[in-house]
Amino acid sequence: MTESVPGPVQPTADAVAALRPLPLTATTVADDSLWGTWLRRNAARTLPHCVSQLHAAGAIDNLRRVTGEVDGEFQNMWFADSDVHKTLEAAAWQLALTPEDVELRAFLDTTAALLAKAQDVDGYLNSYYTVAKPEQRWQELHKSHELYCAGHLIQAAVAADRAGVGAEVVTVARRFADLIVDRFTEVDDVDGHPEIETALVELYRVTGHRPYLDLAKRFVDLRGHGLLNPEHFGAVYLQDHVPVRQADAVAGHAVRQLYLLAGVVDVAVETHDDELLAAARRLWDDAFGAKTYVTGAHGSRHRDEAFGDPYELPADRAYAETCAAIASFQWNWRMLLATGDVRHADEMERVLHNAIAGSTASDGQHFFYSNPLHLRTGHDGSHEDAPSQRLPWYTCACCPPNLARLMASLPGYAVTADDSGLQVQLYTAGEIETTVDGEPVRIAVRTEYPWDGRVELTVTTDAPLTLGLRIPGWCAAEDVRLDGEPVEPVDGYLRLRRDWKPGVAMTLDLPMPARVVRPHPRIDAVRGCVALTRGPLVYCVEQADLPDGVILEDVRVDPSAPVVVNRATGLPDVPVALTVTGTVQATDAPLYPAAPVEETTESLAFTAVPYFLWGNRKPGPMRVWIPAAATE
Repeated sequence: MTESVPGPVQPTADAVAALRPLPLTATTVADDSLWGTWLRRNAARTLPHCVSQLHAAGAIDNLRRVTGEVDGEFQNMWFADSDVHKTLEAAAWQLALTPEDVELRAFLDTTAALLAKAQDVDGYLNSYYTVAKPEQRWQELHKSHELYCAGHLIQAAVAADRAGVGAEVVTVARRFADLIVDRFTEVDDVDGHPEIETALVELYRVTGHRPYLDLAKRFVDLRGHGLLNPEHFGAVYLQDHVPVRQADAVAGHAVRQLYLLAGVVDVAVETHDDELLAAARRLWDDAFGAKTYVTGAHGSRHRDEAFGDPYELPADRAYAETCAAIASFQWNWRMLLATGDVRHADEMERVLHNAIAGSTASDGQHFFYSNPLHLRTGHDGSHEDAPSQRLPWYTCACCPPNLARLMASLPGYAVTADDSGLQVQLYTAGEIETTVDGEPVRIAVRTEYPWDGRVELTVTTDAPLTLGLRIPGWCAAEDVRLDGEPVEPVDGYLRLRRDWKPGVAMTLDLPMPARVVRPHPRIDAVRGCVALTRGPLVYCVEQADLPDGVILEDVRVDPSAPVVVNRATGLPDVPVALTVTGTVQATDAPLYPAAPVEETTESLAFTAVPYFLWGNRKPGPMRVWIPAAATE
């Protein structure tokens, strides 16, 4: 059996949690699956690209300025250390999967040595404040990101410890963590950017050192008491406007809110804090009831990268930051483990296959920071805040290394366990290999998911257990079949209790018709529009698939017409596209006519492609929400 490497989230035996994660190495992803494509691309292209950019953009040199190896002023964002730390974490997880990667191991070891050399004698480690503002250490917590950067260093150390690599990273991180415990245990201070909370809990889980957990809880409870300087975007932006236990709505900077909530769940399950977990449930209901895009993305405002009001979900002005999508995935994973509620796995699937997957180009070396659902004809995409195409790097480079660390650890999110057996949460072709009650279990999974809803599972060892198969929320439960026979899922799962024998096979069929979905009536920005989905995938229309002369904004879709599913379309990387019937309605009317105007209407059949693959041909207009044609 493959050596067991725990994944990014590993609740202790004392934690109050409904489910347990399987080790990162328990699921081997098939190379020819969609996940396999992502994992291989991440290892071969994205992760080496991030390492290269750390050097090219100056993040590594900033640390060398601390050690005296490089002269000159600090470069890039003041929290650029976090890009180094996230890339280190990605490297550690990747080495758990491919330990033979000599170049990646060399990056991890040399960078760990540089961090150790740059670390202050008291354990402090932050290149910006050491080089540029040594007198302001810990004095600008509303904007400094000092604890945020420390959190990412700690998460890199957790990954290194669990993967059995980079012992020096662990030493450096623990020295810094111990300094933070000494500095913050008895003072009322928090960082303006949450992240340290979940990192400290995970470090506690690795070491058993209780002060890490206690400080994480303290940081959570200090939130919302007006401790931070509200300059810039104010207390809401900083998550300092209301105590977590009293909050009833997600608000402010989306990434900060979601990272905080991931830490809230970690603290709640380890300290048996029902009130805190109830707050997380309440805030989840608000976030996913009225403030989530159809792609699973969060953040409707560019100005402060923030959640908007309920149902404020403009398609063309969606900020939908990549890091917010990743944070949502992380929060939902923790909520799934804590509660066992299938809706959290549904949201993980949605955001992974749409908002997260769409952030990376097919070449693995270009990325979106924000992820709009509509790129208008004539859009000025010259600025990196809202580009027309993915870019190789950003001034604020938080997203690419964040994507790298998630993808490197992705196999660890596929399957969970409880006292009765296993639950397949996210479907991919491959093999599950673990133990249940001390007995080895192997399950081979064959599927083309998410392109096809057929999932074939073969048990290859003796194992009396309950196997739970998630029935996705997008799937009509009454149409699900197991070996051709109808089944009745309970609470979103089909649970099969059997004394399994080697070679026992079963086929789960999850019907995947194309669907036309409509927005909630209160989402003014897309009223009168529809979106096209199939399985977990959201589809979009690109200008590249329209006839010459047709402007995307003039296209209407007939929501009553059948949507044709096309396999093997010939488009790059698009195994399944949709053919849609509609019209082109053009007019030369003035901007604000005083009376109804005549429109030229022509029939049109056009192609919709998966949203996560848009923008891989050439820059151009795109939209998810398509106006519905008027019907007689």
